[in-house]
Amino acid sequence: MKPTRDTVASPFKRQRQSGPWGQERRLEFIDFRLQWDGRINRSDLMNHFGISVPQASADIASYSELAPGNLSYDRSARVYIATSGFTSIFPTSSAEHYLNDLLALTTNVLAKEECFIGWAPSMAIASSPARPVPSGTLVSVLRAIRSQASLDVLYQSMARPQPTLRRISPHGIGHDGFRWHVRAYCHSRKAFRDFVFARMLEVHSVDGLVVNAEDDQAWFTSVQLVLVPNPALSPSRRRVVELEYAMTNGQAVMETRQAMLYYVLKRLGLNRDGG
Repeated sequence: MKPTRDTVASPFKRQRQSGPWGQERRLEFIDFRLQWDGRINRSDLMNHFGISVPQASADIASYSELAPGNLSYDRSARVYIATSGFTSIFPTSSAEHYLNDLLALTTNVLAKEECFIGWAPSMAIASSPARPVPSGTLVSVLRAIRSQASLDVLYQSMARPQPTLRRISPHGIGHDGFRWHVRAYCHSRKAFRDFVFARMLEVHSVDGLVVNAEDDQAWFTSVQLVLVPNPALSPSRRRVVELEYAMTNGQAVMETRQAMLYYVLKRLGLNRDGG
């Protein structure tokens, strides 16, 4: 019988699961599973990393030496469980890392075998319209950035009904929380500007016109944004805001590139133009 698409295992996936991994990575896995699943056994390590029973046992023993108070063996369940005094010893076991991986799993950015999450809760995300970036365009931009080259771009702006040809010298990539853009020097406007990938209809490499990226002061300047609750709120509601943004002494400090400040304010609903 000819194998169907569903029954053919990817050779790349097999290599990913059974390929060589350093022990430190496996110790991180043990720490992560104890933190978020509360338990781990040898089969978890064997299935994820494609290692032998003796190696899995040795890894758990090594972890126990590093953090002797973090796990105990439940003989009835035949599983190692996190103790009540468990304290993670790797930064990859942080809540931020777990939630980022959970989001990546839900949006299919990561495959199950590419992260440490075992059991996962039901999760929902607020959908947003797809804003794809053409691979060819991204390749051209990345190569131009790396080689400090320029590009001729047929660009559709909001200000003009028809696309126009722009010569740009890109040096960075930005994301405003919803879409990707290129940070580049515009030779027509004689200024550093943002160019949305989706509006770049055609891209062609050109020689010369080298621009010093360090001249983009807004890109290389960091600014601090101090967030405080609206003083018009009641004390109880101000406290809610303080908790939500992890404020200390009534304020939270954020750091961002000056070139990204507009987008940060817009996401927070603080931009003055109401856009």
